[in-house]
Amino acid sequence: MSQDATFEDGGESPLRLMAEDAKDLEVISALVQDAVFPASEMSWRKSERRFALLLNRFRWEDRDRAEARGRPVERVQSMLVIDDALAVRSAGVVRGDADTILSLLSLSFAATEDGAGTLELTLAGDGAIALSVECINVTLQDVTRPYLAPSRKSPSHP
Repeated sequence: MSQDATFEDGGESPLRLMAEDAKDLEVISALVQDAVFPASEMSWRKSERRFALLLNRFRWEDRDRAEARGRPVERVQSMLVIDDALAVRSAGVVRGDADTILSLLSLSFAATEDGAGTLELTLAGDGAIALSVECINVTLQDVTRPYLAPSRKSPSHP
């Protein structure tokens, strides 16, 4: 895992993580829990073997500091990029309606004997996106500064 990106003006460093194995993927999965994104912000580029999502996630990595200040967890826009994707399938996802908002619950990986496998994005409402991948090659990078959601609420998790 690495965290090496910075904002151009030298401000607070945005999160940038790369996962190359199942343990790294668990960290990214925890950070994108409860992230939301419009169906229109999914992109599958078959020729580049790249699947990408622009999502709004809670900054779970800053949860303790937010709670100590009596504030809700901030949000940030992030890019989730999955490289080395050979195929993409979805179930329970309405792709034709750009206004559909999807909620990401978790990422998981089921390996085959050759190290390839299926990387699954589990969505709220029994939806899922399954990617056949050559290997785990996932990047999560913040692309905006943190902000408070208009509702000033964040999910509570044990």
